[in-house]
Amino acid sequence: MNTKNTKRNNRKASKTAARIVGRVFLVLFTVILLAVMGLSMVLNMIFNGPSESARNILTMSLLEASATKWVPGLFIGKDAVDQIRADVGTPMPGDVSSGEQIIITSGIAADESGEWKDHPDGIYIETVKGSTYTAHVMVIRDPSQVYLATSAKKFSLDIPGTRIQNQIETEGAIAGINAGAFNDDGTGQSYVGRLPVGMVVSKGEIVWDDGKNYEGFVGFNEDNVLVVANSMDKDRVKEMKIRDGCCFGPVLLMNGVPNQIEYSSNSGYNPRTAIGQRADGAVIFLCIDGRQPGSLGATYSDVIDIMVEYGAVNASNLDGGSSTVMLYRDTQGIYGEAGKVQMINNYSLLQKDARRMPTFFMVRPGNKE
Repeated sequence: MNTKNTKRNNRKASKTAARIVGRVFLVLFTVILLAVMGLSMVLNMIFNGPSESARNILTMSLLEASATKWVPGLFIGKDAVDQIRADVGTPMPGDVSSGEQIIITSGIAADESGEWKDHPDGIYIETVKGSTYTAHVMVIRDPSQVYLATSAKKFSLDIPGTRIQNQIETEGAIAGINAGAFNDDGTGQSYVGRLPVGMVVSKGEIVWDDGKNYEGFVGFNEDNVLVVANSMDKDRVKEMKIRDGCCFGPVLLMNGVPNQIEYSSNSGYNPRTAIGQRADGAVIFLCIDGRQPGSLGATYSDVIDIMVEYGAVNASNLDGGSSTVMLYRDTQGIYGEAGKVQMINNYSLLQKDARRMPTFFMVRPGNKE
């Protein structure tokens, strides 16, 4: 009799547990369904509402993220998406920077400058706050220390891209940011980040060229002058004596002139990475936090404003979104533990680690640290 009661109680307990689990899953499903329906309604109101500016900003924000670039087409159609993209994608009238305004200072003149007296490794970092973003600005005194690091000597689908925290150790560099375009279909597949897109120049050699002109090109020539261009080919690389560079864009500043088309465009709010150079040769690395409660992200106009504020003559946008990352090896212990590599920016809430990538702009140690 006791055995029967025990079995009966066990069956009741099992049924009760099953009902509880079933109800929990039903509640979760309902919450998720309502959230998706609510988000869809909000997106539909923005995409098809009265504000063309809001529609364009949302469209470009989603298009710039590989994981969400399919969303705008669901609400407004491919033709409308293509038109918005075309409106913000017109290049600058000039095709390539001249570098005539760059006069690189070095040696005693640079060392005695008050700007660098508290930064013996020639690097300092500042934070800039905007209404929708938090930006991290790294200024590097000596442009000859800045170069393009690659994840492999020879790119191949058989060789994975690297994460920047691993690459900076491999290079022995003291700072780094993500650089150029790479194969990315928005998935988490292992092949993402293995191959660059466009042209890659490293140590004076063209190490990759798939014939694709991805928005623009940025890099340094043998005189350590930053070159920004709307396009680049093998002949121009040789002619301009490019030592390190990769494809990305758009160009933001050329010969001191802002890209007015991009400045006034609805480029969207996203994490951003950019590189620029001042008239004295100092290089500017810029990373902007985005997709976070306290930092939605920045537009191209925000990036241009920051570059202008820091005195950039030439500047280009680099890969952004979930690729945006900035590292610094604090050689002097000014920002934290001496000798430790620190993550300067904050990731998007959508990721847990830096992405695998094929190219990085890095800073090698100088002669004086």
